[in-house]
Amino acid sequence: MLSRYAVNPGKLGISKGFGRSIGTLMLSVLAAFPAVAAEAASAPGKGVEVQPIDFGNQNTQFQTEIVRLGLEALGYEVKASHEADVPIAHMAVAQGEADYMAVHWVPLHETYYERSGGDALSTRLGSLVSNADQGILIDKKTADAQGITSLDQLKDPKIAALFDMDGDGKADLTGCNPGWGCERLIEEQLDRLDLHETVTHRQGVYNALIADTVTQYRAGRPILYFTWTPMWVSSILVPGKDVTWLKIPQDENVETEVSDRGFAVNTVKIMANNEFLEDNPAAKKFFELVTIDINDINAENALIVAGEKSPEDILNHANQWIADNKALFDQWISEARMAAEQ
Repeated sequence: MLSRYAVNPGKLGISKGFGRSIGTLMLSVLAAFPAVAAEAASAPGKGVEVQPIDFGNQNTQFQTEIVRLGLEALGYEVKASHEADVPIAHMAVAQGEADYMAVHWVPLHETYYERSGGDALSTRLGSLVSNADQGILIDKKTADAQGITSLDQLKDPKIAALFDMDGDGKADLTGCNPGWGCERLIEEQLDRLDLHETVTHRQGVYNALIADTVTQYRAGRPILYFTWTPMWVSSILVPGKDVTWLKIPQDENVETEVSDRGFAVNTVKIMANNEFLEDNPAAKKFFELVTIDINDINAENALIVAGEKSPEDILNHANQWIADNKALFDQWISEARMAAEQ
């Protein structure tokens, strides 16, 4: 059709000069098609706005930023992350108010996932962080002096009183925020071991409570607390050096895969809305592929504790990690682009 218009412009009732102009324009448009196709292939997310959500924890921003930068490399426009408590964040992803979150723990958050609709509304992808551990610790000085190795030893009122912070004679265990998955797990252990008579689960804003616990330790007082990895706490209170993990005895008749610390080892996955994944195969593939060594996150969290804690600092940490792992990161992006073409 293009050649006919160019060779016989008179049949269309237009001048030869105008016909030549039309032909030139159409050739230019056709010539541009490969460039347009190449741009679409390199940026399959172009024109798509993405809404992440997280729990507002500073120690998880590093992994969240790496995921965001990956999506941006695919052309997506990623908005500032919403912040919400754990149950609400799960509901937000399931209902499409947010597209994804990079802070979903398996199996810790299983209850929240199922209550928000489970696989019918969302999908959990990849292994963003593996071997995420959790448990209860005490200061090594007290552990060694008193021979404390197991949580159930706190049934003894004399041992429990060593960790009394408010004068009521009971051990004060720095625990998790109300509504967090770890709150439920701690309560289950205290119930199972019949420890409520001698142990108080100290709750509130975790970062404030754990900061107070660190202050207590530096003042030479015994401490008892729950934490997890990756998390900045273990870069200050170093297990094996400053503090000791407590063993938690398990019921012999219960077949549950847990560490000797009494809690399941977790995998952090990306939880994403099913409709978003269906519409965005490139993002889905990237979510399946991206993974960060837990030791890298612990090291980054230590930088936060050392003072590099502004959003700009954490973004710089993420960019540096990508630069240090460029070949792997580029491979993820390449495979995600190919997924969009299929």
